[in-house]
Amino acid sequence: MITKAKNLKQSKGNARISKTAMASINNTRKINNSNKKYALKKQCTSEAKKTAGLIAAGKDTTNAIKSNDNISERNSSDFYKKKLILEGLCCANCAAKIERESRSISGVKEASINFISKELTIEIMRKENEKRIVEDIERIVNRVEPDVKVISDIKNKKHSHGHSHEGEEEELDKNELFRLGIGAAIFGIACAFSFSATVEFILYFVSYILIGGEVVLRALKNISKGQVFDENFLMGIATVGAFAIRQYPEAVAVMLFYQVGEFFQDIAVNRSRKSISELMNIRPDFANVKNGILIKKVSPEDVNIGDIIVVKPGEKVPLDGKIIDGKSMVDTSALTGESVPREVRNGDNVLAGFINKNGLLNVKVTKEFSESTVAKILDLVQNASSKKAPTENFITKFARYYTPFVVISAAALAFIPPLVISGASFSEWIYRALVFLVVSCPCALVISIPLSFFGGIGGASRNGILVKGGNYLEALNDVDIVVFDKTGTLTKGVFKVTEIKPKNNLTKDQLLQYAAFAESYSNHPIAASILKAYGKEINKSEIKSYEEIPGQGIKVRLKDKEILAGNIKMVEKQNISYDKIQSLGTIVYVVIDRQYAGYIIISDEVKEDSAKAIKALKLVGIKKTVMLTGDNKVVAAKVGEDLGLDEIYSELLPDQKVERVEILDKQKSAKGKLIFVGDGINDAPVLARADIGIAMGGVGSDAAIEAADVVIMTDEPSKIVSAIKIAKRTKSIVMQNIVFALGVKIVILILGAFGIATMWEAVFGDVGVALIAVLNAMRAMKMEKM
Repeated sequence: MITKAKNLKQSKGNARISKTAMASINNTRKINNSNKKYALKKQCTSEAKKTAGLIAAGKDTTNAIKSNDNISERNSSDFYKKKLILEGLCCANCAAKIERESRSISGVKEASINFISKELTIEIMRKENEKRIVEDIERIVNRVEPDVKVISDIKNKKHSHGHSHEGEEEELDKNELFRLGIGAAIFGIACAFSFSATVEFILYFVSYILIGGEVVLRALKNISKGQVFDENFLMGIATVGAFAIRQYPEAVAVMLFYQVGEFFQDIAVNRSRKSISELMNIRPDFANVKNGILIKKVSPEDVNIGDIIVVKPGEKVPLDGKIIDGKSMVDTSALTGESVPREVRNGDNVLAGFINKNGLLNVKVTKEFSESTVAKILDLVQNASSKKAPTENFITKFARYYTPFVVISAAALAFIPPLVISGASFSEWIYRALVFLVVSCPCALVISIPLSFFGGIGGASRNGILVKGGNYLEALNDVDIVVFDKTGTLTKGVFKVTEIKPKNNLTKDQLLQYAAFAESYSNHPIAASILKAYGKEINKSEIKSYEEIPGQGIKVRLKDKEILAGNIKMVEKQNISYDKIQSLGTIVYVVIDRQYAGYIIISDEVKEDSAKAIKALKLVGIKKTVMLTGDNKVVAAKVGEDLGLDEIYSELLPDQKVERVEILDKQKSAKGKLIFVGDGINDAPVLARADIGIAMGGVGSDAAIEAADVVIMTDEPSKIVSAIKIAKRTKSIVMQNIVFALGVKIVILILGAFGIATMWEAVFGDVGVALIAVLNAMRAMKMEKM
């Protein structure tokens, strides 16, 4: 089972259960769970400080509960992440060696290579160690792959000297093709015409040097540095051995086939890199900043909060902001996966990455680019490969032992049979051993498996689903139980006051006014609906004190009156008599100076997509669907019945939700996983406890993007089904590659041992299989709407 560890970097407030007011301004907020021994606690003196405090508290919580999965973290004061570009990295085996050796450097907590983007991410214990650690990594890279250049400044991949190296790489490709062409021509001449033995040897030898000389040279360099078991060594010793036993044509042909296969494999990998980059090509290139009547084109990073930017038709919105002038249709598909354009006008928020279709928009910037939605999305997708799936880790370990095992077996095959079998010749068995060596390289697996997971993550992002790592994508294959929050997840979370019932000679307007003052500091949808219904400015200076009672409600001192606003638990806890109401809406009870003053009913609607999602989850194999809510039993039962949920638990406090999830967690199978689906803002403790936390409606919500393992960028619960289908398809492609690659290699190893397979088949088992596996892995990127 994957140990769960959640990223709670931002949380706008604790869950407000049913009618409870949300965040305390002057008082400590606290959520305790004795079983998991974590807490969120922060003293705040203003609404802004409250948010910042809870972000810090969320980080502390994360560090307290994280454990041994491959995304474990320490407190940010103890380590930070550093990224390096390994320009020219093209060998997956070498990448694995660099990653392994970098991880063992003193002061490095974790190291992970993204072979697709050629990025090495290291977690450094203390910043003062950075220079030494980077120098150590440069030495490792120079030893393992001398042609690879380490670039530490990666604000952009064009480096400080202001240009990219794409042209240089194309030039190198042309030179290599020319060299291979000349070598192949000489080889063809040697095969087509009859020459003396000496001339024939010279022709084959020259063609071999032109075609495979660099492979042998790299093998010798690596051997001198202690790097023995790599593809250069395997191909070098195999073809040199063929020369030694006078199999000249086969030695040259095998090296030519290998080099051509490697060339096409590189093309396939580079094309897959480009395809993944295009999937996330949502980064805006510039912003039109308005200064009076002048408009200046600048980098999005240079725009400040409060600046006015102009977005012309056809341009990307460069930063998050609010429209102050203009009306248009915007394409949100790059962020949400939705193809239908959305209409925006004055007062609406727009996000970086949206594409303006037809109107001219003036937008006031509300976030710096580094904090914009698109920047966070790009960071999540680009860093997803650092959280490797168990299958990836297994293949990495397997490759480490597989190649030495085959080399030792080849040595035994070359020398033992001629010594024990009468009439057996060394040349025959050495040839069979050479077949073993050629087929043993595990590149097909080492390249294609990470590529498959990265492609699956990229395909999911195109569907508006952000998966934070291959480990979570693979875990989605084994989900047994899906647990939903209600408000904002299965329901729209758009509350509306539908009934006001005052008591004790109060008017409806008076009761609504008292409730509005009580809710004035809360940003919960219920509070927002009351404030919207009140429709007047709140003079907060009249509020003398403000206190949230977790899971119950809010108590404020308004001038000389004490006002309580909350749910049924609040009035019962205060021993106040009240009218028991049975309603499908949410009921907010109001108490003034310990006298029951009436109630307000607020209604929410179930999303049109929710019933479809629950039904589809059953069809993909989910065994149980559950809803947890703080709302009353009547409302919860009605919603659960309409949607066809298996179990409904209502009137729960935050810690009770965690306890219920722990009970449900024991009901899953041995390898099964439990998902909790919430809105990414509330229920942080439950997101932390579940195997996989999914946040709904991530567009525009920093907390949603930061808090969960999977973020659904729209409000559609059915996207959870899409995520599971994408995960299953990705896993299917991964298993196809594993079975195909190992199957072909094992067959050729067996046939080679019996003298049936030649080096031609062996090279196909190495390069050919790797190429096919890479092409198959590329299918994971092409996830259609699911």
